Amino acid sequence: MTEERRKHPVNTEKSRKRKQVHPTDHEKREGRKSSRPASSGKGERRKPTRPTDADKNGAGKKRPTPHTSLADGYGKEPIRQTKRQKKKKKKNLVSNLILVIAIAVFLISGFQLVRMLVPYFTGGAEYNEVKKMAEWSNDSDKAKQKAAKFQVDFDKLKEINPDTVAWIRFDEPAVISYPVVQTGDNDTYLKKTFQANDNKLGAIFMDYQNSSDFSDRNTMIYGHNLKVGGEMFSQLKDYSEESFYKDHPYFYIYTPDGKTKTYQIFAAGVVKDTADNFRLSYTSDEDYESYLQLAKSISSYNTGVEVNKDSKIVTLSTCTNVREDERFLVYGVLTKEETADGDSEDTTAE
Repeated sequence: MTEERRKHPVNTEKSRKRKQVHPTDHEKREGRKSSRPASSGKGERRKPTRPTDADKNGAGKKRPTPHTSLADGYGKEPIRQTKRQKKKKKKNLVSNLILVIAIAVFLISGFQLVRMLVPYFTGGAEYNEVKKMAEWSNDSDKAKQKAAKFQVDFDKLKEINPDTVAWIRFDEPAVISYPVVQTGDNDTYLKKTFQANDNKLGAIFMDYQNSSDFSDRNTMIYGHNLKVGGEMFSQLKDYSEESFYKDHPYFYIYTPDGKTKTYQIFAAGVVKDTADNFRLSYTSDEDYESYLQLAKSISSYNTGVEVNKDSKIVTLSTCTNVREDERFLVYGVLTKEETADGDSEDTTAE
């Protein structure tokens, strides 16, 4: 019996536990069950399973998906996308800023343009109303509408502005046809219209040193040369061309006493604003004749009109809009004076 037990030991619980095959560390990491068969309980001992080449090379391992693999660029795509968004946002910000600046410049420029043009429109409209007080008489024969037929309502003009001393007119289609005013200085009407409104058009005004009846040897009259509209004395600069002079050789002065004075242009040109051409007093006949020669010298063409010590002239002055210290002058000599009754006197220099 003893010998029989030695050959066939009792398969006790302790023996089963000792002989039980446990999973390898590799299998524990992989969470897989042991490939080794459980003991049959009969005491057989099996050889441990050797790892295959696939196991050595990592076959059978659970690989991270591409979405979770750092090696495959996990997290990089969102970073690149964020950078692109920031760059696009910055670009849009710059574009919007440029657009805002462009709109602001446009609005400011438009405002400045409107502010510059408004005085021309308002001033022009005002003078259009004033011009209705000086019109041609209702003579059906246009050929008879000479300078003397041009009638000025000085009573109405003086009601509007007591400084009114005359009316100046050039032959049509010239637009120079305005009232002439005079006050105690040469500054007031630089920026005030005939109706005393503040406006860059100003008014046509006589030098404060002159006699308002044009009895002086030289009467100086000023007016602006406007960059827009061609009003006031803007057309005087056209007398720099001889052809324009030949088509428009005269201008006319109307006074409150009913007289019409005809002036023939004898010189026109540019001078400095400090030149002796602005002199209004003369010490002698010789001094005055010297002045007349100075006046003729500024012209680029010879009109052939004679002047002497007995001549009475009117000097029209405006700016050139080229240099601030330059003026364009047009000289006219009195050639005829006609009264309201139609009587006339030839004052042409001999």
